[in-house]
Amino acid sequence: MLISSDRLIPNKYKQMKKIEAIIRKSEFDETKKALHTIGVTFFSYWDVTGVGNEKEGHVYRGVSYSTADIQRRYLSIVVTDSFMEKTVDTLLKTAYTGKVGDGKIFVSTIDEAYRIRTKEKGSESLK
Repeated sequence: MLISSDRLIPNKYKQMKKIEAIIRKSEFDETKKALHTIGVTFFSYWDVTGVGNEKEGHVYRGVSYSTADIQRRYLSIVVTDSFMEKTVDTLLKTAYTGKVGDGKIFVSTIDEAYRIRTKEKGSESLK
């Protein structure tokens, strides 16, 4: 039997999700503010370079620039199952420009999490 309410499931059985997003650097500040607004107060991020599907280059003042290597920001966010959809929706809205290269979002299941300072585990360690 599935129970949809988080309150009815003991903490040790609550699932957690890891959301990894690769977005444009230009959209990061707005995305970070939006995540804080919905309650995602902790996440990690890195500047990364990747290779995308873009085949075209850009010409600026007569000089051709390759877009093969793409500068992006990589976000790593862990949330409870019940908060995953809201987090992904926020990322989809704020990182969107409608142009090639907006990025990707990956969601995977986290089996366990621990807060080192308090020894809390599971979804309690995310608070």
